Amino acid sequence: MVAPAALHSAAVPTVQSGLDVLVHHRLGLLRGRRFGLLAHQASVDARLRHAVTLLRDVRGARLAALFAPEHGLWGAAQDHAAIASTRDPATGLPVTSLYGGRRIPTPAMLRGLDVLVIDLQDVGSRYYTFQWTMALAMQACARAGVRVLVLDRPNPLGGEIVEGNVPDPAFASFVGLYPLPARPGLTLGDTELPWVAPSPNMPTPDTARVYPGGCLIEGTNLSEGRGTTRPFEWVGAPWLDAHAFAAALAAEALPGVTFRPARFRPTFHKWAGRLCGGAQIHVTDRARFQPFLTGLAVIAVARRLAPRAFRWRRPPYEFERRRLPIDILLGTDQVRRALTRGAGLKAVERSWQRDLAGWKRRRAAWLEYR
Repeated sequence: MVAPAALHSAAVPTVQSGLDVLVHHRLGLLRGRRFGLLAHQASVDARLRHAVTLLRDVRGARLAALFAPEHGLWGAAQDHAAIASTRDPATGLPVTSLYGGRRIPTPAMLRGLDVLVIDLQDVGSRYYTFQWTMALAMQACARAGVRVLVLDRPNPLGGEIVEGNVPDPAFASFVGLYPLPARPGLTLGDTELPWVAPSPNMPTPDTARVYPGGCLIEGTNLSEGRGTTRPFEWVGAPWLDAHAFAAALAAEALPGVTFRPARFRPTFHKWAGRLCGGAQIHVTDRARFQPFLTGLAVIAVARRLAPRAFRWRRPPYEFERRRLPIDILLGTDQVRRALTRGAGLKAVERSWQRDLAGWKRRRAAWLEYR
């Protein structure tokens, strides 16, 4: 793994990504080798040059293949849209899709490669599929005898706080292959870097901050704000009263967050073209904000205010055709069942504390940055 590095020059960001470190200091790792690159649109250096541009002409090495996760190499596809394999117009190299009918590289795809370089910007949340694309690619490389070089990047949520339940392995899916909490507090290898949206609905670091809870809204018939300028920050539906919804959320007294009544009209996705009443999530204290608990509160309040209109989303979702989307997002059906019974948020939160404490102990052994 090539880790980010701290710098002390005013001319460059104070942190270099793994890509910067590789290009400026560690190209010897690639020389004499034929390599592939798994990347997306946010795979850029401190000067916003893409990894394909920087690595295609490395002296003594050959970039031979490109691989793309969800949303494609250039981030043009929306969520859950299967990506077709294609060719990169700039290099003419084949771009093999790892999101669609096939999510694991075949031996034929890896044949002739000495190294697979992986450069993916994660957002610090279990549901983001890039980490699982990386995991499956690493498994395939291990079987094929291909080395893997991970170019690490900072976690926009920071690595100090962990939050959420630890999934039941029986609910493993492409939004949770391994039992990580919703906010695991790790990077993919474990700032003042420019932000490049790693996916179409992750436009800013503020979006990433609310995503560990905002993504749970995907498991309901509430709009999570896709098709608006504030995905995952706006939540609502045509059948919600914005003022009553925001007031009920405020009454939950959640730490580090306030709620503003909002009305919005999504241009696509859920409730496209319909005026939705709802709320905007405003983070007031990043250190105290608990996005996962906030997302559960949003669901619980919406269900309480509109029990006849609220619905759990039906499958399919992320290649899973049997289980409810909310259950694979949570990695269990117990949280949904508790919310359906009307259990309070504090009781629901207590239910996973032992598992979360166990995760913190295991996590300590893997931390690269202390």
